[in-house]
Amino acid sequence: MDTQALFAERIGGRNFGLGTEIYKFEKIKRAKRAALQAHPGREMLDFGVGEPDQIAPAPIRRALKGAVDDPANRGYADNGIACFKEAAARYMSDFFGVTDLDPATEINHTIGSKSALAMLPLCFVNPGDEVLLTVPGYPVLGTHAKYLGGSVVKVPLERRKHFLPDLAALEKRDLSRVKLFYVNYPNNPTGAAASPAFFDELIDFARRHELLIVQDAAYATLTYGRQGPLSILSRPGAKEVAIELHSMSKAYNMTGWRLGFATGGAPFVKALAEVKDNMDSGQFKAIQVAACAGIADRRLADRICAHYRRRLRALVKVLRGAGFKATMPGGTFYLYVEAPKGTRDGHIFATAEEASQYLITEQSISTVPWDDVGHFLRFSATFESAGPQDDARALALLAERLAAAGLVF
Repeated sequence: MDTQALFAERIGGRNFGLGTEIYKFEKIKRAKRAALQAHPGREMLDFGVGEPDQIAPAPIRRALKGAVDDPANRGYADNGIACFKEAAARYMSDFFGVTDLDPATEINHTIGSKSALAMLPLCFVNPGDEVLLTVPGYPVLGTHAKYLGGSVVKVPLERRKHFLPDLAALEKRDLSRVKLFYVNYPNNPTGAAASPAFFDELIDFARRHELLIVQDAAYATLTYGRQGPLSILSRPGAKEVAIELHSMSKAYNMTGWRLGFATGGAPFVKALAEVKDNMDSGQFKAIQVAACAGIADRRLADRICAHYRRRLRALVKVLRGAGFKATMPGGTFYLYVEAPKGTRDGHIFATAEEASQYLITEQSISTVPWDDVGHFLRFSATFESAGPQDDARALALLAERLAAAGLVF
């Protein structure tokens, strides 16, 4: 049997599984394993982790324990239970001031944001259509658009533009085939936060070019400026041109629980619900019930945000001491800093990936490199520790190892 002939072209066809290119996160895993073997007594300082370091808040966990034993929660959830949609509406009102959402028609639960991003192209993309995708960033929507015969237009996020897409530059190209414009604010990996003025410009851009904005708001509650949390749906006219994805993963330390919701104009939410109904049978009702106990409680999210704010401030101090141009991000739990060019003892890094591999191999410091638009390293404030005092120990060790590395910028 010619097994290779069975694979679809969208995943490589006859070449599926035969390539030698290694994805950067696999390179990081391999380098970490090698470093641990080479230095078995040396602690790996992992600043590359992209998920919370703590468990979900106690009220949510307690609610889950009770909901699991309720026979009413045993069946299919399909497109979500009413109490979760209502809790999501309260969350949008209390955090972002969005008070005009209809839970029945303008909110639909999702099994995390990733599945929603995978489904949205099925709602809107035909062969030959285009999607705009900011880079660096999360590629899922673009991947599925290409599966469907669409194409991806990469929109660079540059420091000179404060890591916001250059809408004026986009106006110079033919946008007639564009269906979706994916943005993510607060942004992973750059940590940039959008302003009301930017969202207003984006809404106007979408209206004029008749495209749909997909705003991935996975980090929406993790903001550190005076502005506070911001939803695109709080801006005039947004529901006509936007759908926003919210996730419980980062805001409430519920990464593995796989729960979020999509909200926006009723036709867009209905399209997602239509596709979703043919893709899954909904998240376990007990998880949705548990989320109802906490997601509209701003105190819970604020405590989680304060945890990362404290860590990020300390991490900024350490990185600046080592020569990085680090500043507090507008949001997320990441610091995005220009990669070093080499070391004082003669190593030269042509890419951020080379710098990242060197730090893992020589100093057991793990970060995530980004070479899409310039050369940057992402340091995450979700590193493991035993508590605030242990945070100080881990960061002191980071400072010591960075100093030993002798980085040159």
